[in-house]
Amino acid sequence: MGDGERIFIVGCGDIGQRVAALESKEGRRVQGMARSDDVARRLASLGIEPIRADLDHAVSLRDVPTQGATLYYFAPPPAAGAGDPRLDIFLQAITPRLPIRIVYISTSGVYGDCGGAWIDELHPLNPITDRAKRRMAAESLLENWSDTTGVNVVVLRVPGIYGPGRLPFERIRAGRPVVTEAESPYSNRIHANDLARVCQIAGRHGDATGVYNVSDGHPTTMTDYFNRVADAVGLPRPPQVSMAEARRMLDPATLSFLEESKRLVIKRMRESLGVDLLYPTLAEGLLAC
Repeated sequence: MGDGERIFIVGCGDIGQRVAALESKEGRRVQGMARSDDVARRLASLGIEPIRADLDHAVSLRDVPTQGATLYYFAPPPAAGAGDPRLDIFLQAITPRLPIRIVYISTSGVYGDCGGAWIDELHPLNPITDRAKRRMAAESLLENWSDTTGVNVVVLRVPGIYGPGRLPFERIRAGRPVVTEAESPYSNRIHANDLARVCQIAGRHGDATGVYNVSDGHPTTMTDYFNRVADAVGLPRPPQVSMAEARRMLDPATLSFLEESKRLVIKRMRESLGVDLLYPTLAEGLLAC
């Protein structure tokens, strides 16, 4: 098995498992980091060879088999703090055993609020939330590490992910309000299966490098999204309130998504990676859910 035929995944959650399935289907050996025996057993049941290691314990990373592998890093930063010490420790640990490429999932939140404008990868970064600031710090870590080691790093700036098991049914059933259509910010999204395919294409594409916006290319308002999900499963549409009312009624985490409005340009993803989406619109994606 030659270089690049082995896959190593850090963060074997939903997207990691989808990528693993795609890579296994093409005959590649897929290994995934497991921090506990329970996770190791679950990965093994999915056909992923578990490698016991823990991002919070540097000593456990000494022998992770990254040399010559295509590495997918999907683990999130810690829930607090200004950066991503887990990624930093991991990169230091694997430096003697360099992969041929790293594909990293970041967030489109690094752009901050753009007032609904169309945004490409050259747009200045101005993250508002702490979680987006941590992602920006992680991107900087990867860029500096790539410059030092010569390893190609691909950063995918990803918006909201939807798909089976990732739809806001409980919120809609609970009747939680949304902002009126006229005040609702633009949001972008990608079907989970399409995101997994983009990750794999980025991992296999020899010329892939740098940053890519990832989206279906058809942004709509957040209110439109919740209405379409409700319609698709026959639930009542959520009640609508003004932005001023929303600021009084909604929790800070939900409000943080209402403070940003942008539309992602995906020309680079389409043309440089040659991505042909399975679900290029929300209507097609919801039907597949």
